[in-house]
Amino acid sequence: QVQLVESGGGLEQPGGSLRLSCIGSGSIGGISTMGWYRQAPGKQRELVATISSTDTTNYADSVKGRFTISRNNAKNTVYLQMNSLKPEDTAVYYCYLYMLLGGTYWGQGTQVTVSS
Repeated sequence: QVQLVESGGGLEQPGGSLRLSCIGSGSIGGISTMGWYRQAPGKQRELVATISSTDTTNYADSVKGRFTISRNNAKNTVYLQMNSLKPEDTAVYYCYLYMLLGGTYWGQGTQVTVSS
């Protein structure tokens, strides 16, 4: 059984920074992609950033230049460094894992609120 646990969300002022972490446990390995999605109230879940097991990254246009995704394969961990936060970044952020031979998994979500 694979589990993903996020941490690092909270309340931050516009222009500030937060770092999200997601630790995976269970049978994780092989070709995989980890990443972050977010869902704001009344909106669909949307991609924020993903990173493959070979460190290929992909970002939503709305976060390019402000957010950085990274991963530690040995620790089954993915991070999201969020800088220059904007009120429109407010959402529940979900950790995501896709394994080519193991399926798709989601974390429980962590709230990020950007407000003065």
